[in-house]
Amino acid sequence: MNIGAKAVNLRKVQQDAENHYRGGFFCCEAVMAAMRENFELDVPEDVIGMASAMSVGAGRSGCMCGALNGGILALGMFFGRTEPRGPKDPEVNKCMSYSNELHNWFKEMNGKKAVCCRVLTREFDMGRGEHKNQCIYYTGICAWKVAEIVCRELGIEVLDSDDEKKEPRERKDIVA
Repeated sequence: MNIGAKAVNLRKVQQDAENHYRGGFFCCEAVMAAMRENFELDVPEDVIGMASAMSVGAGRSGCMCGALNGGILALGMFFGRTEPRGPKDPEVNKCMSYSNELHNWFKEMNGKKAVCCRVLTREFDMGRGEHKNQCIYYTGICAWKVAEIVCRELGIEVLDSDDEKKEPRERKDIVA
């Protein structure tokens, strides 16, 4: 996979993922679309389709948050392996460390210390109002964090201001 982008704006990645969600993609698809576009990846649009099955907690099962699923899939796209070299392969272990970093960061950021879609959305009507706003936010922050990890690990320049590099935009700014 070739990466065309020499520099990336993390806030733009976040905003693009949120807009993809608003535009009709589910959380997981929106993260993949934002990563593909902002990093100018030479991968087919099929990677977005691949993410469809993981949306809404894996096929509407309500398990792991689809935005987090999208982030994990994106990390695998950047850092995953394609050859079976066993469990001690440093490449796969490094990739798994990035997904673990994203997972733990997401739990901390959502304030509920959870990654389960059902837990994160239980007090909301599915797909409406506050539920949709929350899912847009989670989609954006997962895309932001994945972009931050990718830029850090691959030495891609981050165009954001120093404050914007520290954390994603706050949820209060999200409107469906």
